[in-house]
Amino acid sequence: MKYLISISYDGTNFYGFERQKNKRTIQGEIEKVLTIINKDKVEIKGAGRTDRGVHAYDQKAHFELKQNVPIERLLRAINSRLPSDIRINSIETVSDEFHARFDCIRKIYKYYINTNEYDIMKNNYLYNYNKKLNINNMIKASNYLLGAHDYEVFVSGERENYNSIIESIDIVDNKGVLEFTFTGKSFYRYMVRNLMGALLLVGEDKIKPEQVKEMLDKKQNIYHFKTVPACGLYLMKVEYNQVK
Repeated sequence: MKYLISISYDGTNFYGFERQKNKRTIQGEIEKVLTIINKDKVEIKGAGRTDRGVHAYDQKAHFELKQNVPIERLLRAINSRLPSDIRINSIETVSDEFHARFDCIRKIYKYYINTNEYDIMKNNYLYNYNKKLNINNMIKASNYLLGAHDYEVFVSGERENYNSIIESIDIVDNKGVLEFTFTGKSFYRYMVRNLMGALLLVGEDKIKPEQVKEMLDKKQNIYHFKTVPACGLYLMKVEYNQVK
């Protein structure tokens, strides 16, 4: 039987989602629990990877068990064994053909920047930037990033291709805590954090909004944006057309 799970986690004390030898990871912790329940090795396949320190409200993954376990019983069994910084929100059965990664049609990420005074209690959960930014220019710059593009300049590491579609980038100022919402088809390694780094240059008035488009078109980090910290990044939702 194949199952799809929704996962929330506080990424502070993890080395990311993907299983790593001798490292504490979300995938590793969940697989340990499922293997105990299944009495045989279980591997989960995530909708994507999140990096060390990144949080999630609705990461998705699928796995298979030897037997058909009732959903509610399985949910209780998993959560009772997981550490307190991981929680399974829901479980549903899916077809044998379903794949959490390849069937994904949309992901939503949020990034939080604190432009107010330094807040030590939230240091693991947002970017304590602690300076004012030119939000209007950041909004203008974000519009150049929308649509279908080759995002190579904003992706770390090598891939066969860097093509994706960003449907929207919304920016809201919540009394000095800026909330950036990225909605799109695929986000590759460090992509949201690098996009944020470029937008920060605009917000600091170090470059003009149209110079973000220049970097996108030339596929070169000619204005030297930096990757922002992982702690402010959250995977909010992973969506599918239809789950069976």
